[in-house]
Amino acid sequence: METPEDVTRMRLVGGNLALDFVNTRSGPPAGAPDDDTLTSYSDLVAWGVYAGALTPAQAAALRRGSRDDPGGAEAAFGQALRIRDDLDEAFRALATGRDPSASVLARLRDDEAEALRHARLERDLTYGWTWHADGTLARPLRPVVHAAVGLLTTGQLDRIKGCGGCRFLFYDESKNRSRRWCSMDDCGTAEKIRRYVTARRSRAAR
Repeated sequence: METPEDVTRMRLVGGNLALDFVNTRSGPPAGAPDDDTLTSYSDLVAWGVYAGALTPAQAAALRRGSRDDPGGAEAAFGQALRIRDDLDEAFRALATGRDPSASVLARLRDDEAEALRHARLERDLTYGWTWHADGTLARPLRPVVHAAVGLLTTGQLDRIKGCGGCRFLFYDESKNRSRRWCSMDDCGTAEKIRRYVTARRSRAAR
């Protein structure tokens, strides 16, 4: 089982908080995931800090709350896994040119309504939704859901893509929309090495 410290080993390459949340599961491009960064409520909180969705002080408060209410923490963690499944289905469909199912979109609508019920409009340069005052155990999920709805409603959906080397999803912000890999340092490099080895074998066979 992974510890909260292991959460910081994952790559944040999605370009959107919701896509990075989906990417907490890893594996090959097709088929089922073979590893999961989130194995407990503590992992969920640690990921929230790592991804920038929680401050350390908020995380500490949530950890105290989870110790006081283990049943509530377990329920929030179960909700997190369900939301991740829904976001995975929705964005993976879009990455392959399909529309998400109506049932997934309906649940996401309800999740967004719940998130905004706990939000406040606060001013920075402009006004935006914040969850600074939300002390509920589902707090780590609020900005994830809001980011997902924002991407669906204001993003360019044809820029949502799946990596050619793993199951990670990402938002392609390249100028000519040519990005193929979650990261050139990982899957992109692995593909270059694979092609190089294949070419060498082909030349040796001749």
